[in-house]
Amino acid sequence: MGQAVSDETPIHPAISPGQLRRLYQVSKVIHSTLDQQEALDLIVREAVGLVNATSGSVVLINPIDGFLEIQAAHGLSAGAKLKLRVGEGITGWVAQQGKSAIVPDVSADKRYVPVHEHTRSELAVPLEINGVLSGVVNVDSDQLEAFDENDLALLTELASQAALVIHNTFLYEKSLIRANLFESLITVGQAINSAVDLDEALAAITREAASLMNAKTCALQLLDESCNHLTLVASHGAGEAYLNKPGVDITESFLGSVVDLKKPLQIENVQTSNAYQQQDIAREEGLVAMLSIPLVFGGNAIGTLNVYKEETYIFSNDEIHIATALAELSALAIEKARLIERIVESEELLRQNEKLSALGLLAGEVAHEIRNPLTVLKMLYHSLGLEFPENDPRTEDVRIMGEKMDHLNTIVEQILTFARNAEPSLKPTDINKLIDDLQILVRRKLAQQNVELEIQPEANLPPVKADGPQLSQVFLNLTLNALEAMPNGGTLIIESRTIQLNKGDAAPTHVRIEFRDTGCGMDAESRERAFTSLLNTSKPDGAGLGLAIVGRIIESHGGRIKIKPGDSGTTFSILLPLTDR
Repeated sequence: MGQAVSDETPIHPAISPGQLRRLYQVSKVIHSTLDQQEALDLIVREAVGLVNATSGSVVLINPIDGFLEIQAAHGLSAGAKLKLRVGEGITGWVAQQGKSAIVPDVSADKRYVPVHEHTRSELAVPLEINGVLSGVVNVDSDQLEAFDENDLALLTELASQAALVIHNTFLYEKSLIRANLFESLITVGQAINSAVDLDEALAAITREAASLMNAKTCALQLLDESCNHLTLVASHGAGEAYLNKPGVDITESFLGSVVDLKKPLQIENVQTSNAYQQQDIAREEGLVAMLSIPLVFGGNAIGTLNVYKEETYIFSNDEIHIATALAELSALAIEKARLIERIVESEELLRQNEKLSALGLLAGEVAHEIRNPLTVLKMLYHSLGLEFPENDPRTEDVRIMGEKMDHLNTIVEQILTFARNAEPSLKPTDINKLIDDLQILVRRKLAQQNVELEIQPEANLPPVKADGPQLSQVFLNLTLNALEAMPNGGTLIIESRTIQLNKGDAAPTHVRIEFRDTGCGMDAESRERAFTSLLNTSKPDGAGLGLAIVGRIIESHGGRIKIKPGDSGTTFSILLPLTDR
């Protein structure tokens, strides 16, 4: 807070003890609030009363255009406005010279600019805020020669106290705005980062940026694959002209400088600035002030976030810092959305690999099922001794039958060769790493189904003999089956532990991986048939086929898999041998 007048404050000698007490009371009043406008109103009201004036005003220099504008008035008509250049009028002269002015008769002073028709005399003192001449305190009277040196001394002392009050209210308002901005930034960050789809994330960024920065239009442009052009990918508040504007060449544009420097830049008025190339569009859209912030991720600029105001404006350092923080959050959200898209693609690729593995295993089983009866047919065919005279048409039939059985045998051998390509390539494999990768793959699906995933790994788990991609396929299949069993949400626990398979073993021999869900569970018959032949499954949509694949893969790894019965949910338990066994 500012300081009230005290015995230690230097006081003009023309001020009497009675006036000093009055000034002290005035000082207490104007220091009673931290609201800037309320403080200005109190200052001008007390100034008018202190020197018995008819009216008064506090006039401040607008930091954007440099004009003097009435910020608070007392005794003037409600519509009274003043907008003067520094140096114009008595008020402008005081602001320019930094000196006070007593004008006994305004009609005789060439500097006077009429504001109130009843004004006959005027007193104006400069207002210096935090060491900078920032405005003027004016009082007027409908009487000639209404003010003297004593009034000047009183108003000068009041102005010094008013400067402290205005400075304090400005700091308070600035802190309040900053706090509100940061609070809004947290909310905005949550809204942006909750979006998982890239288009949804881009739309959220521009929407929330416009709200946070109180902007007319916000636009987001990303670099194309060549990194030479910025393309509009999302906007909020933009019209047809802006939406249809061409891409921006970064080598010849203001936005290119933002990308190259990786620093925010602003233009006070894009409609008149030569740095802005699309002035016609800006005029058509009503865009004036612009702040462009680079989107930086991993040290590289990936685009720009552009904020437009509909009036001439200079963005403060606080606003630029907030916008920069928003841009950083936006860059993370964009990369997160891109990563999720890649994860979805990877998940789909894994599912395709699962189908290929299923085809290989199915082909192997079909080939085995065909090979046995085919061998019997060939044995019977040769044992029949079907020999006919050369001119007998049955001779040709027998020859064709033999050729077709040989052809079938060749096809079976080719299918078996294809199936053998699905055999695992066993190498030392980190089970916990596979589980961590799985967590990333299914994160989106878990969120969609409101399923909580708990990973309970054993620290420093030794490696197992495994084919990493095939085990990843097993883990993904079991996880997707668990999600299918929990359509309304639940919990999936994945645990890894070393165990000693036999009591006589001195050290762990196997790793046990368990998938425990809180879903609908499986009946005894389903558990019994879960890993049976691929040809015997009756479960729709390939899920039964998937469990059959799981069983075959674990078996080919020299491991075991079983389903544990329980009161609720399902537990799949996998045993795999350690590499040193």
